[in-house]
Amino acid sequence: MTRSKRSLTVLLAMGVLWLPVSAYAQTALNLGGESPREAFDDAVEIRGKANVELTASQERIENLSDDTDDLLTQYQSALRQHESLTIYNRQLDALIEAQIVEQASLEEQTDRVELVSRDITPLMLRMIESLDAFIELDMPFLEEERSERILELRKLMIRADVTESEKYRRIMEAYQIENEYGRTIEAYRTILATGDKEVTVNFLRVGRIALVYQSLDESESAVWNQDTRSWDLLDGSFRNAIKQGLKIARKQVAPDLLRLPLPMPERGEI
Repeated sequence: MTRSKRSLTVLLAMGVLWLPVSAYAQTALNLGGESPREAFDDAVEIRGKANVELTASQERIENLSDDTDDLLTQYQSALRQHESLTIYNRQLDALIEAQIVEQASLEEQTDRVELVSRDITPLMLRMIESLDAFIELDMPFLEEERSERILELRKLMIRADVTESEKYRRIMEAYQIENEYGRTIEAYRTILATGDKEVTVNFLRVGRIALVYQSLDESESAVWNQDTRSWDLLDGSFRNAIKQGLKIARKQVAPDLLRLPLPMPERGEI
């Protein structure tokens, strides 16, 4: 813009500013009889106040605009939170409904468990008694150990801090141990009461087929007779076989054929 045009713009602006002031001064002079100078000063003062009020109004407008933006942001944030909470509550409702169904199922299962518990407890007691009777009628090997196992099972049944499933597991474990005796060979040393004396002997058990013992000095050997439930003394011809069987059971030598006394089946049993 040229210098002349800028000057013209300034003059026009001053003219625009001066027109209302002059008009007001003329009006004030006509109405109040004030001098032009006083009227001009009043007009300038009024104009200054108007500018101050205009500036204050503009600030208030800008503040209101900022407040509006803040409120809009808060509103949008509240909408998002509301949407999130709606989805979360919907998920919680589904979860609560599923838990109610599960609780009903668990209560039904608990009722069945209590019913099964009432039925299985007598069964377990009968199993223990049957196992005890079986041991009494079986060959007399590991008598103390097997009797102690039955005693522990009876103590277990009256314990309130042990679950029914654990009690049943322990009983089945005892049955499994007894079952294994029929498939294993074993050697152990213990005190045997024979008549009015007690002697320390080596026992050899071959499954449930044969149970023999031999004194430590190898001077006496005997085999258990299940029919008469007594010991039958053996002659010296079985001494080495029993001694070899004891070594095999203790894994001191390799497995080999053994010549051991076995009860002969009665006629008609084959």
